[in-house]
Amino acid sequence: MSHKLNLFDGNQLAAVARLFSASVFQEMARYGASPMFARLARESTISQNISETLSVGEFFEFAFAILSKKAYRYEYAYRAAITHKLLLGTHSLKTASMLTEFRTENCKADIVILNGTSTVYEIKSERDNLDRLDRQMSAYRKVFAKVNIITGENHISAILEKVPDDIGVLVLSDRFRISTIREAVDRPDCINPVSVLDSLQRHEAIQILERMGEPVPQVPNTKMYQALRLQFEKISPTATHHHMLQVLKKTRSLLPLADFSMRLPSSLRPAALSTSISVKDHSKVLSAVRTPISEALRWA
Repeated sequence: MSHKLNLFDGNQLAAVARLFSASVFQEMARYGASPMFARLARESTISQNISETLSVGEFFEFAFAILSKKAYRYEYAYRAAITHKLLLGTHSLKTASMLTEFRTENCKADIVILNGTSTVYEIKSERDNLDRLDRQMSAYRKVFAKVNIITGENHISAILEKVPDDIGVLVLSDRFRISTIREAVDRPDCINPVSVLDSLQRHEAIQILERMGEPVPQVPNTKMYQALRLQFEKISPTATHHHMLQVLKKTRSLLPLADFSMRLPSSLRPAALSTSISVKDHSKVLSAVRTPISEALRWA
């Protein structure tokens, strides 16, 4: 069951990476099957080199083994490393939560882990460039207490020169291990409460005010944002961060997904913890990953 990794071209490798996309996961949740998975499995050419007796779940494990190789890493490999080695390896879903694609100003934070503080991880894989890094770091420092960049070895020197000393730099090694090049400084006092407001859902912002004993504006919906902004302009960064942390750990808790994610192949757990599907559809995903690959390739 070996695949000659050196035969992958760009299109084939892109197909492997897209197997782990939210679109494939959502199709499996909706239908118990994924035509997109079938198409990508064929395009990747992996299906030509494995036994047809394997399940879809085993196919995903094989595909991820390819993506985890240094020469073939896409963003999902980094997401998986953070999920397994930091969220699940260091913390627990009972005490920590994870946010993905969290909007901050005009940027989307790749991964945020909330435990005793808020820590953002910006992924810069071997395939990424650093063009937007300054803007991203500026946005994240206004909302999160600790800012980290996790990258490949090819970017370390440039990142260390480019970003301020309080930003952490991590590297995903050849052996798929996360190492710390520079520790991030925990600075909840440097966040901007209005930027926090702009990143939250309205009910979360209201909960923060309630927790702080601040009055909740009693105004029409059309005037609520401006009224909330006036309130957030007056509260301290440290207090805002503390209460944001407590609110988001409840409103964005992953604990309901703990059992479901552990029943999936380890390669799919990051997708399960970052893709919104209903509880009633969990069984469809589990059924899909148990399907023989010979049958799954005919999904349409």
